[in-house]
Amino acid sequence: MENSLIFVIVILPLIGAALNGIVAVTNGYRKKEIWGEKFAGMLAFSTVAASFLLSLYIVFVKMSGLESLSCTPYVWVLVDKLNINITFVVDHLSAVMLLVVTGVSSVIHFYSIGYIHGDESSVRYFSYLNLFVFAMLLLILGDSMPVMFVGWEGVGLCSYLLIGFWYKDDEKAAAGKKAFIVNRIGDFGFLLGMFLIFANVGSLNIAAVNQFFHHGNSMTFFWTNAAAILLFIGATGKSAQIPLYVWLPDAMAGPTPVSALIHAATMVTAGVYMVVRFHGLFLAAPVAMQVVLWVGALTAIFSASIAIYQNDIKKVLAYSTVSQLGFMFMAAGAGAFVIAIFHLMTHAFFKACLFLGSGSVIHAMGGEQDIRYMGGLKKYMPATYITFLLATLAIAGIPPFAGFFSKDEILWNVFATDHGNKIVWFIGAVAALFTAFYMFRLVYLTFFGNFRGSREQEHHLHESPKTMTVPLMILGGLSLIGGWIGIPKLLSFGAFPNFLHEYLEPAVTKYGEVHVGHYSHATEYGLMLLSVVIAVVGWYFAKTKFYEIKKRLPDPDTYTGFTRVLWNKYFVDEIYMKFIVNPLKYLATNFFLNISDKKIIDGAANGSATGWRWVSTLLSYFQTGDLQAYGFYMLFGAALAYILMMFVF
Repeated sequence: MENSLIFVIVILPLIGAALNGIVAVTNGYRKKEIWGEKFAGMLAFSTVAASFLLSLYIVFVKMSGLESLSCTPYVWVLVDKLNINITFVVDHLSAVMLLVVTGVSSVIHFYSIGYIHGDESSVRYFSYLNLFVFAMLLLILGDSMPVMFVGWEGVGLCSYLLIGFWYKDDEKAAAGKKAFIVNRIGDFGFLLGMFLIFANVGSLNIAAVNQFFHHGNSMTFFWTNAAAILLFIGATGKSAQIPLYVWLPDAMAGPTPVSALIHAATMVTAGVYMVVRFHGLFLAAPVAMQVVLWVGALTAIFSASIAIYQNDIKKVLAYSTVSQLGFMFMAAGAGAFVIAIFHLMTHAFFKACLFLGSGSVIHAMGGEQDIRYMGGLKKYMPATYITFLLATLAIAGIPPFAGFFSKDEILWNVFATDHGNKIVWFIGAVAALFTAFYMFRLVYLTFFGNFRGSREQEHHLHESPKTMTVPLMILGGLSLIGGWIGIPKLLSFGAFPNFLHEYLEPAVTKYGEVHVGHYSHATEYGLMLLSVVIAVVGWYFAKTKFYEIKKRLPDPDTYTGFTRVLWNKYFVDEIYMKFIVNPLKYLATNFFLNISDKKIIDGAANGSATGWRWVSTLLSYFQTGDLQAYGFYMLFGAALAYILMMFVF
């Protein structure tokens, strides 16, 4: 099979998931395990690591000088004009995602071997983890919308399974259900957009859809924007944007490596990738582009402001992810699709490091996640502290760390392109300030000062095992150097933009306005310097005004006014519960259950049964066993039939 290695890359995690899944079920019925957590972990890690190594070979050897490679192992649907193959495509865009997904997932799998040690369901855990990677590979490599949608639904299923992994805990099980239900809302939008595109374009092949718009074809203005907005609704579910972001903070109920996998390498990156994948459609839909731009900006500042007052170490990082995804959508809405993917890549490095670092802290603290009861951990956990600090410097936008280059490019493109907006640039700048503040606040409360936990917790404080610290070191190093390949053209050759330019060239050629406007280098230098100043100011306020010099600990009981609103996350969950969830529950119970289900549906079924029972009872009176009576019935029936035939018919 031509380019069969692509198929092998996709199928390896599925094989690992299947083997561990079968063993997880079988172990439950056997007194002696077939294999335990250590072998299951190494099997899961090996399959994903092998996919990563093969991905490196495909991208840097076999793709050399080629636009793309493809593999079609199966013809799925062949009905009239609808021709859908299971085809996997590695082009310049999917190549970046392929390396990010398999590379970061490999590190997280290795980390999980140490983290999940001792859990009675560890084999099942590794099965789910492998399945998650398989679904994401389907999503990014599928060349058609149906194949992408299978992966799209697959990551939704796996997020449900892993967020609610400890399902015996009602709170964790509820978090899994919340993620699943909220994503179904977004997925419905994706489906409607897919149907609309097929009805107007006549194809579900992603390249064909983009070419349709690149070549000057178009649907009507209304339907073009409607299709793009419907797809973006799907993206707001997967990538946790307003109004469907509410599932992601609750997703912290799952094991910490799962949080890292969701936030860095799989689920939440799907929406951003999908928008960039359909750049032809979105560039032809200016209203949709503005929706993407503004939703991204508002989500970025909204969630960043919430993160300032959160005390759960994982919740801070969760709202941080929602905010950073907002930055990616800002870039996409401004037409800077390359920069959106660039920030997706750098974010994968430092956010995976931050989540795994938080897992290391929680592991040492015996499960404690409240940063008010931490402090002084840097002397007990030096490797965790250093790597966590490197990732914090990256997300805050301090040069030369990875996040500086990608976030600076986002703000520059939002400021300078015709699709951008100066007000949105200002919102993004304020969100960047908040980001630096809440991240350094997190560092100071967790690693500096005196330890504020119990004596028993302090007695057990220790650095995590090598299986956890080595992945942290790898991701910490990438948080430092991972952005250098995207150094702006103003300063170097711009290797990352050049790599993706070939895939996006038709869009750049047709829509020249995605280029940066007529601004001098001095303006770009000035804004670059301003982004550094913003990051430094955020660090300065965290250090000198609040958590380091004044040693002020957050006390929610003292919060009033808008501060209390932020602490309560703008009461969004409460608003949804009061005006959406509870009315739907009331409608479901008092109408659909008690009236529609019980009275109409059950009533019709029960009434039918009662009616036929009455008929059968009536007919039973004629079953006498008397042959003379039966002869009379026959003659009477024949006479009645004769009369009807003669006088009626």
